[in-house]
Amino acid sequence: MKNYDFLIVGGGAAGFAAALKANELGVKTLMANRGPIGGTCVNVGCVPTKYLLTALELKRRALFSPYLGLGFSMDEFDFAKLVEGKDKLVETLRKEKYEDVLQSLEHVDYVEGSARFVSENTVEVNGARIGFKKALIATGSRARVLPLKGLEEVRDRVLTHVEALSLKDPPDSVVVIGGRTQALEFAQIFARAGSRVVLLQRSLRIMPDAEPELAIELEDILSEEVEIHTEALPEGLKRGENGVLVEATVGGRKRTFEAEYLFFATGRVPNTENLGLENLGVKTDERGFIVVDRTMKAGENVYAAGDVVGEPMLETVTAREGFIATTNALEGRGIGMDYSVVPKVVFTDPQLASVGLTDREASKARRCLCNTVEFSSVPKARILGEERGLMKMVVDDETERILGVHILAHNAAEIIHEATMIVRNNMALDEVIETLHVFPTMSEAIKLAALSFKGDVSKMPCCAM
Repeated sequence: MKNYDFLIVGGGAAGFAAALKANELGVKTLMANRGPIGGTCVNVGCVPTKYLLTALELKRRALFSPYLGLGFSMDEFDFAKLVEGKDKLVETLRKEKYEDVLQSLEHVDYVEGSARFVSENTVEVNGARIGFKKALIATGSRARVLPLKGLEEVRDRVLTHVEALSLKDPPDSVVVIGGRTQALEFAQIFARAGSRVVLLQRSLRIMPDAEPELAIELEDILSEEVEIHTEALPEGLKRGENGVLVEATVGGRKRTFEAEYLFFATGRVPNTENLGLENLGVKTDERGFIVVDRTMKAGENVYAAGDVVGEPMLETVTAREGFIATTNALEGRGIGMDYSVVPKVVFTDPQLASVGLTDREASKARRCLCNTVEFSSVPKARILGEERGLMKMVVDDETERILGVHILAHNAAEIIHEATMIVRNNMALDEVIETLHVFPTMSEAIKLAALSFKGDVSKMPCCAM
């Protein structure tokens, strides 16, 4: 039986962060992985979806020019070729960022196969038993499909993000169930590819955890492309003449929606079945996610990281968890994972980005002030013809420390990084105001938001201070 000092189960972001750290320490390591190397993000997550969203945003901008005297036409739109380009990029990044990286790690071996723990120091992979001293479980998650009545009858018409990214032609119509990040991104992908899209969200508004002003504004904008129904509860599915019938209660009324496909964006399920966790003394919560402490420890000699431990399921968070878990497992440093300053983005057009505390969260512990600035007040937004959107800043009333920044705007994903550094470094309003910003830029909105606490920005000239 082969023996290793460190075992990594999973080959996604958390697993690779762990492998890099273990290799740096010269620890004899085995990575056992089932499925495409690189995990969700590069294969069926961030990379392919943002490729399609970006391309389809260009399509829309070509058809709707904001500039007088400048019109565009679109000579070609071939969705199958677009998907081909997406697949090529995925293959390239998977090879360069994962397969080639793995080959360069001299202390890390790799095996393709399903792993099952048979004892606290033994794992079985492809029928072979392997010994280990410490282990990291980073097996990720998969899409959750609601067990609605009639589901099996229409299985061939059901999509998750995995199947949706394999379509060569856009559907004629899609019903999207969900109203958070994945639901909104795919709803816009489908709509801009030419599908008729209906979105059903059970809560009062889409993105229910986001700042209400921004979520409502985003819903108004997306409603130009997608038919959105909130307070909608799907109850059953039936085979339709050309697809699937979705029976739902919407605002207390019974409704039926028909579409070629049904897309589920209803959360994630951890990949923990058949791992033999009971043989490790590792506990899971009621949803099946592995329970860890602040150091990512799950058992006596076992750590866990990434989607398999639950929210927030973000690529950068996952990688950081993998690094911290491995550092603690192999060096015993006891570092804790900090989730207080995690930037989050919905890559719709416009994008919704946030970092730090919301108005509601901040108000629970202190008296806070909040101001909202419209992007129509930002000269660069007017130049780009991208005036839609808002920025909301949450500030401690006593210290004027900036506690949270929330952005709905074109390219908000790029702007949020400055806000992240502001929140992480406990900066106050005056420190932001006194920092020179380039004019004209979209990120100048952060300075304008800070200035809004000192005066009326609508009555300030460009480059006010």
